[in-house]
Amino acid sequence: MTAGGTGSKTTLFTRHEAIEVLRRGLEPLCDSEHSTCHVAAERGIFCRGFRRFDDHEFHRRWRPVLGESTHLNRRQIERLADVWELCEQVRQHVRVTCDARAASPGPCRGWFEFSNETLARFCSEFLGGEVIVTEGVDAAPPRPRLRTSRSSGT
Repeated sequence: MTAGGTGSKTTLFTRHEAIEVLRRGLEPLCDSEHSTCHVAAERGIFCRGFRRFDDHEFHRRWRPVLGESTHLNRRQIERLADVWELCEQVRQHVRVTCDARAASPGPCRGWFEFSNETLARFCSEFLGGEVIVTEGVDAAPPRPRLRTSRSSGT
């Protein structure tokens, strides 16, 4: 839906629609070796993934999941966090890390981490132009499940 006055169009999304737009934008960028958090950090897009936290906050959030290391550097811990996120995506049967985190919070809360205004900014980055997101922050996004093919027979 678009609204607008003099020449500029503003796209209006519900919270669920905005999350779906972001999923469609993020899924093609990720693969079986790179989680959404890794891609967002490397490309400087979306929430900025692992890089949105300074060292102290990154370690504080990941310590309960990965433990504490005295010999790994930030890059190495990010790689472990990336593998953990990929495993969580497989365990939760989802393609985008934010869906796994919303279902089972860990170092972040997935989609619940973001206000409607923040989702609007992310959508604007992907689509260009102004975006407004409506609906309550507490609205849980529907979780798309990975399709699994089952072999027929036996």
